[in-house]
Amino acid sequence: MAHSFHSLAFFCSSILIFKLINLHQSALAWSWGPDVPLTQGFVSLPFNRSYYHIQKPYDVPEYQRYCFIDGVHTCWVYSTDKPHTTTSQTPPRTEIAIQGYNYSSGGWEFEAYGYVPKGTSGVCIMQVFGASAPYATTLMLRVDNGSLTYYTAPVLVPNIYDKWFKLNVVHDVDAAKVRVYIDGCLKIEADGRGGTSHAFKYGVYAQINDSCYMESRWKHIKILRKCGR
Repeated sequence: MAHSFHSLAFFCSSILIFKLINLHQSALAWSWGPDVPLTQGFVSLPFNRSYYHIQKPYDVPEYQRYCFIDGVHTCWVYSTDKPHTTTSQTPPRTEIAIQGYNYSSGGWEFEAYGYVPKGTSGVCIMQVFGASAPYATTLMLRVDNGSLTYYTAPVLVPNIYDKWFKLNVVHDVDAAKVRVYIDGCLKIEADGRGGTSHAFKYGVYAQINDSCYMESRWKHIKILRKCGR
């Protein structure tokens, strides 16, 4: 009898430990410790020119607002430029718009190294497009007078100019949360804004009080999807 009791107790304990391990491994994709890569729990997807297109002023050729040299994407635009389509009423932009990886559920991550030269201001450099009305985006990262901000506030990095920084944006659609990491450090966790389709975009998109010339540079871009989604 005692032997049966101990066997049952051992079996129940084993089940509990197994479940706790699975729960811990699942949580790692969202709650990283100091030694856990931000991409753990995600799979990197194929990424080449077929997975993005350039949105730039409609009246100029692409090479006058975008270039890809030695692995670096450079986007620039002027405050006096036209919108990206003849029918758009939005401010000027030169953005790399991800295509083929639009998503409506699950967990998705954008990873890249970014660079913003001094003088670029009043501009969105990265966004998670898609939201419920009256919003158009779930996330905007902007640069204003050298500070990297979540929309207009709060400030995430007070001096972002003239240095490469590592950016990770993690969007958990099902939990309605978006997290922004700079150089591996969590800078903000914000609520989602609804929407039925989302996509990543990065480059330069003029906002309020935009500078005459706006530029950002990007390299080592990765699009990742949470495993099992």
